[in-house]
Amino acid sequence: MRNLKLTLAYDGSDFAGWQVQPDATTVQGTLASAIGRVTGEKVLPQGSGRTDAGVHALGQVVTFVTESSVPTVNIVKALNDVLPVSVRVLEVEEAALDFHARKSARAKTYRYRIYRAGICPPFLARYVWHYPFPLDEPAMAHAAELVEGEHDFSSFAAVDPERVRAFNHEGPCKFEISNIRRIFSSNWQRQGDEFVYMVKGSGFLHHMVRNLVGTFILVGKGTLQAEDVTRILQARDRSAAGATAPASGLYLVGVEY
Repeated sequence: MRNLKLTLAYDGSDFAGWQVQPDATTVQGTLASAIGRVTGEKVLPQGSGRTDAGVHALGQVVTFVTESSVPTVNIVKALNDVLPVSVRVLEVEEAALDFHARKSARAKTYRYRIYRAGICPPFLARYVWHYPFPLDEPAMAHAAELVEGEHDFSSFAAVDPERVRAFNHEGPCKFEISNIRRIFSSNWQRQGDEFVYMVKGSGFLHHMVRNLVGTFILVGKGTLQAEDVTRILQARDRSAAGATAPASGLYLVGVEY
């Protein structure tokens, strides 16, 4: 048996997210089909996390166990030959049998791109949030710094159906839901016509990055003050934070182990 670690990039625009769903095209399902064609095996590759519909990845990490003896370099080529052009396998490595893309992860980095100019080029529209309206960008940068450290991010977490199902199945004694995460860095950067949010953390809750961005936008508009972010964190109430930012601007940049 071999445990293979794949690094994957994908354009999430036309996918219903990462996780396999009935009657929907997903990244996980598409990759599983490609692996089956290459190895002849039925496997369900495990990703480092479940990106939502429309979210992109520059460095999603995936693992799957196989009995195939095909060399890793040939697996890269074979998978890319059968995958749609919106999904590319960048690298395949041998991993220890106990290595798991999600369970072994120690940190993840996400990027969120906001396009600030008046007219968004059509070839960028699927990959940014076009927001040409006035924003206090320094205030947003200050607000972003306030989420660094270890906090309960319940105010920024959407209800995750998978966690709810697991809780109901296992019961509260066996499945404890914690919304505490550690954010190592959180900052905004001006890059030409784009205002870009970069965040690195120990892990992220369902819609957490997009909910953070939606809240920072309220700070930029003057609806909230930067210091209100601390109050929102302490509230541990989703209704206290801003709306969820569009999926198109979000990228999983990379995973650290």
